Amino acid sequence: MAEGAGEDSPHLDDQEKEQARKTAVVGSLVIHEVVREQGEKELSRSFGGLAWSGLAAGLSIGFSFVAQAYIKAGLPEAPWARLVDGFGYSLGFLIVILGQQQLFTETTLTALIPTLVRRTLRDAGATLRVWVIVLIANLIGTFIFSWILSQHGVVSPEAFEAMKTISAKLMSHSFGQTAMLAGAAGWLIGLMVWLLPGAGPSRPIIIIILTYVVALCEFPHAIAGSVESAFGVWVGQASVQDYLWRFFAPTMLGNVIAGTALVALLNHAPVVEELKRGKKARKT
Repeated sequence: MAEGAGEDSPHLDDQEKEQARKTAVVGSLVIHEVVREQGEKELSRSFGGLAWSGLAAGLSIGFSFVAQAYIKAGLPEAPWARLVDGFGYSLGFLIVILGQQQLFTETTLTALIPTLVRRTLRDAGATLRVWVIVLIANLIGTFIFSWILSQHGVVSPEAFEAMKTISAKLMSHSFGQTAMLAGAAGWLIGLMVWLLPGAGPSRPIIIIILTYVVALCEFPHAIAGSVESAFGVWVGQASVQDYLWRFFAPTMLGNVIAGTALVALLNHAPVVEELKRGKKARKT
């Protein structure tokens, strides 16, 4: 139920009670169950459904890289420029999330909730299945998109140079630094998933704000960053080893363990007792 609805207030007439119901804050249990239901749907999807949706997300997220590079290319070299080009990073996430495409960092959270509720090996295996299919499909999409961008004449020379700069900066940190920064990215993306069910018409604004912060703070994201780092490999400024060790491994570690999984646990834990009470009530 929604919290603080005011529907039963003796001071409101029927019309005002209806207004109170519509404007009520969505409760944590309601949000939990919306996310869990999304996870249940993901766990039941076929291999083809997950793979094609994951491929679409891997391709679509590349537009974050394109938009950010073009904005960066059009700005002067100034400290404030990064405050502007970070907005381009939100484009791919808007396409993926509003288009209901399967993005790995989002899927890791939603597909995990049913397992946390039932805690069975079968559910854990089903969650792992979803993660693996979506991750591989996402990465294939990012490799294809970044290869296209690396081809001569696809983007403007100015945008091409901006892409090289973004890619090089992404892999400029040590393994430990990248993992810690990726943890923050996973945390924010996980929180975004949790905020969206109660956001209503404000969904695009929440997506833009949180992904803008990820870009502004240069927190690496496993899938969006894969487009950027794979581009560096395709154009010869980084090696496959750089991609795997300086980007992919630490970013996955941070996104999944320090970020998404922790967000899932912290948002699941407060409603465990309510779930148990609801289960007992249904039995009686």
